[in-house]
Amino acid sequence: MLFDTHTHLNDVAFEAEIPEAVRRAKEHDVSRMAVVGFDEATINRALTLSKDYSEVYNILGWHPTEAIHFSEKNEEWLWSLFDQPKIVAVGEMGLDYHWDTSPKNVQADVLRRQLRMAKQMKLPVSIHMRDATEDTYRILKEEHVEDIGGIMHTFGETPLWMERFLDLNMHISISGVVTFKKAFDVHEAAKNAPIDKLLIETDAPYLAPVPYRGKRNEPAYVQYVAKEIAKLRDMSYEEIATITMANANRLFGLTE
Repeated sequence: MLFDTHTHLNDVAFEAEIPEAVRRAKEHDVSRMAVVGFDEATINRALTLSKDYSEVYNILGWHPTEAIHFSEKNEEWLWSLFDQPKIVAVGEMGLDYHWDTSPKNVQADVLRRQLRMAKQMKLPVSIHMRDATEDTYRILKEEHVEDIGGIMHTFGETPLWMERFLDLNMHISISGVVTFKKAFDVHEAAKNAPIDKLLIETDAPYLAPVPYRGKRNEPAYVQYVAKEIAKLRDMSYEEIATITMANANRLFGLTE
């Protein structure tokens, strides 16, 4: 009933209790989840999870904070993985000027290389964007991301920026931040994103929603995202769950 479109169940925070986390997710309406790998170690763990659990699909790519380590060898290895059946998108890729662990020009180059990879694979992309909105938009536009579309992961920008990314055929993914009282831009995005472009996610183990704010997040908590969006849009929880599930399945090329 619910599709958590961005989770890091492959994070070491879950290492000792993955079966329990999957069980709790299923008990709370989560029937599918996309586990994201963003460097060599997390990609390998993500692939293992998708083989072990029918509910798990993969989004694989290279995170901008790790861009400095993205070698030609890494790129060739990443290419070699995409013939596997449960990979539904490329990412998370993007720009992150907050942590500044990789030079901006290196981040931009790695982003462009992955966008071109995704276009050749005919897969959507998952975009990470932090303190880099203008440059992210410019690169996505220059690389014609609209040809494949994708996800603005944990979106929290202004309504104007939302419209611009929607014009690039991107989906707006809402995280647990929507439950925070002062997250006004996220509230607006949740209320006003076109219903057929709306997705939900946890970004677990990060960004836990109220009532678990400040604690470890997990896929089961995506229910709180759906419930908050339902309140904001004056819809039922069941409607939001059904619609966002259908949106994710359509974007990822999955059957119901």
